[in-house]
Amino acid sequence: MGTFCLVLHTHLPWLAHHGAWPVGEEWLHQAWATSYLPVVEVLERLADRGRTELLTLGVTPVLAAQLDDPYLLRQFRTWLGFWQVRAEGLATHRDPAMRELGSREFRASQHALEAAGSAWSAGFSPVLRRLLDSGAVELLGGPATHPFQPLLDDDWARFALRTGLDDTTVRLGVRPEGIWAPECGYRPGLESVYAGAGVRRFLVDGPTMLGSGGSTAAAVTVGGSDVVAFARDLDVTYRVWSPRKGYPGGRWYRDFHTFDHDSGFRPARVTSTTTPPHEKAPYDPGRAAEAVARDAADFVDVVRRRLVDLAAARDGRPALVVAAYDTELFGHWWHEGPAWLEAVLTALPRAGVRVTTLAGAVEAGHVEGSLELRSGSWGSGKDWRVWDGEAVADLVRDHDDLRQRVAKVLAVPTDARDAARDQLARSTLLALASDWAFMVTKDSAAGYARDRHARHHHEARALADLVERGDGAAALRLAERLRVVDGPFGSLDARLLA
Repeated sequence: MGTFCLVLHTHLPWLAHHGAWPVGEEWLHQAWATSYLPVVEVLERLADRGRTELLTLGVTPVLAAQLDDPYLLRQFRTWLGFWQVRAEGLATHRDPAMRELGSREFRASQHALEAAGSAWSAGFSPVLRRLLDSGAVELLGGPATHPFQPLLDDDWARFALRTGLDDTTVRLGVRPEGIWAPECGYRPGLESVYAGAGVRRFLVDGPTMLGSGGSTAAAVTVGGSDVVAFARDLDVTYRVWSPRKGYPGGRWYRDFHTFDHDSGFRPARVTSTTTPPHEKAPYDPGRAAEAVARDAADFVDVVRRRLVDLAAARDGRPALVVAAYDTELFGHWWHEGPAWLEAVLTALPRAGVRVTTLAGAVEAGHVEGSLELRSGSWGSGKDWRVWDGEAVADLVRDHDDLRQRVAKVLAVPTDARDAARDQLARSTLLALASDWAFMVTKDSAAGYARDRHARHHHEARALADLVERGDGAAALRLAERLRVVDGPFGSLDARLLA
């Protein structure tokens, strides 16, 4: 019938030591507890049943560094403990529905605490390595801090990518052959950067491929390179989640935005998109489970029909469908997402659909021809406006100035690695993360994003001044202070920018 590939993109910016609540490390703890733990458990259960090539999992180096960080592991376990204490506090609530909510949250927190103290006790890398060794997933790497690469010159794009791939290799003993291009961003010429780093495949959004004269039903090699580009099929992807609708908005699912403010828990179901929070009906896990089964069956039918229609339009040749989402959708934003994911991955093969990874799709012959791709992204407008628009024009100017300044300072070659130069490059990469511009453009914790942007830029410029003046002792002192807070990517080597 055809081939289906599911790609999950797992990413958060560097949050360690940069705020706890409501912005900062709280984001990581929530995603870790409600998405990363349950999604991994789904994959492990399916792998235990002998399933392989379940999906392609992108994990950004900056997130992997945090999920392995001893400080954050301790903070996460503390956070889970407070979750459990809050759940216990509902045991004597006068409302039976709230007592039941407390029981559910207590069981969930206890399960997460057990996982954090056992399988995840040494961080994410051992967990991920077991999934890789079992053949359950294909890993996508990426540039170190998730910069929007179309706005980087080739030298910085190469450096960010090399740093990220090196860090992943150190953590896992495996160097990814594919990457998640941040924000599915592309500009002509990036394929040469990818090829030079040994990258063999990446993902763009559907409109980038379609607007270039291609089809989402097959992958292509890009330009004159051997690098393969896959594209999201939005007809299928948007069935689950789009800017306007999707399964998580179903009336029986737990409402993400409605809180019991005393406990911090979510007691209500969506009910309807127009129901005010105080009128939403109580959450019913049984009815939510029924909705999961219906929506999983619907998605399987959508994939089957799409593959049949595409094959018919291609004179019977088997087609490819790629759906891609943020991992955090499953569990964090959509409480029932992991259960839906398990149901879909179980049902698709039974419906005659081949489920595989991007690497598996290449092996199955779903690469057809070569194409010159146009610029694009998966953001609003499918162009660069989120990261290069009027709302963030000052951020873009700052980025341009900082890259040029740091490149000039680091252009002076050195024989040995230098801790101050390495930290200068590290701070610059943290400043270049795509998250800050996204948050400003979308007005989502925009103040926090601007503060982070300003802080990393200020620190990088201060360190650049000391390095350029040749004040090695002062530069080293500042670098050591910065690394305590911002110290991912231990293998980062600033000499690669010289």
